[in-house]
Amino acid sequence: MRILTATLASLAGLAAATVAGVEIANHGFGEAKASAPGAMTMAMPVPVAPVVRKTLPIYLDFPGRTEAIRSIALQTRVSGYVDSQPAADGADVKAGDLLYQIDPRDLQAALDQAEAQADRDSASLQYATANFARGEELAKSGFVARDVYDQRESAMRQAQAALAVDRAAVEAARLNLGYAEIRAPFAGRLGRNQAAKGALVGPNSGPLNSLVELDPIYVSFNPSETELAEIAKARAAGLVEAEIFLGDDAGAVRKGSLTFLDNAVDKTTGTISARVTIDNPDFALLPGEYVRVRLHIKDEPDALMAPQTALGSSQMGKYAYVVGAGDRAEQRLLTLGPTDGAMVSVVSGLRDGDRVIVGNLQKIGPGSPIRPLPTDGKPKS
Repeated sequence: MRILTATLASLAGLAAATVAGVEIANHGFGEAKASAPGAMTMAMPVPVAPVVRKTLPIYLDFPGRTEAIRSIALQTRVSGYVDSQPAADGADVKAGDLLYQIDPRDLQAALDQAEAQADRDSASLQYATANFARGEELAKSGFVARDVYDQRESAMRQAQAALAVDRAAVEAARLNLGYAEIRAPFAGRLGRNQAAKGALVGPNSGPLNSLVELDPIYVSFNPSETELAEIAKARAAGLVEAEIFLGDDAGAVRKGSLTFLDNAVDKTTGTISARVTIDNPDFALLPGEYVRVRLHIKDEPDALMAPQTALGSSQMGKYAYVVGAGDRAEQRLLTLGPTDGAMVSVVSGLRDGDRVIVGNLQKIGPGSPIRPLPTDGKPKS
């Protein structure tokens, strides 16, 4: 009996100890569970930026290629030997600069001969004119027959015609002598020389060189039929300004304006030829370069703009987080418009006064508690 009583007492003590242990464990778990909400409510600091309204310039971008407004082959109109080339290959020249000198001695001799012939026929004309005048007086008094008078008049007129021919020959010889100097008809840049000094050249010997005009210069591109309507509307409103970019450079290298739209759309490509004219005073652009053309077709006032760094992507499309009620992240699906530098226009999804989150986007989700910071990283007061 004593043994049974002792056993029951031991079991009772063990049960009490077990219950106490469970209570202690539950008490500890309750403390941990009570402390968990405090850890989960820690707000993530995030930089924010305001949504702003501004006038947004609307552009159309195209690939283009530069073209020279004028490009000519330099060719002599007279035969002769190349005497000199004052302008070096590839030189930048001004209008009127001497580019090639053809040996002028033969041409000068031809001019002298034509002038001498003109002087001789001028003397013959003077005699024929005086002889006709004398015959006219004698014909009135009847001392010269009418036939003789007509002969003298014919001789005078023939002398006049001969002198006119001589004067034309003199002018032609003078022009040929002038053609011995090949001068630049416009400012531009020379190409590679094709006729060395001493070479015999002529009208059929091929070009001596080439000259291209580099200032101003064309940029040609091909808008589509759908873009043509927007460009035509902008052109009807006034001058359409353009910017030219080289490769992936951020800044425009030249500015100009739209100066040409063709009168028909190409049926095979559905595009139309267009052209921008730009100033190129330093000859930085050369014909044949690939460039990007940006046409400014209109301005959109009061466009709602947000930083592009605030954007995220999902299967639903583009979105951004804004500071919602109670400083919690609120996800908004966006419909975007054109970009302007680091900003993008938002057609729908944002409102005036919204503050978009621009950093720590991977560390937050919809409804996450946040602590908004300005973009300089300092807490908002």
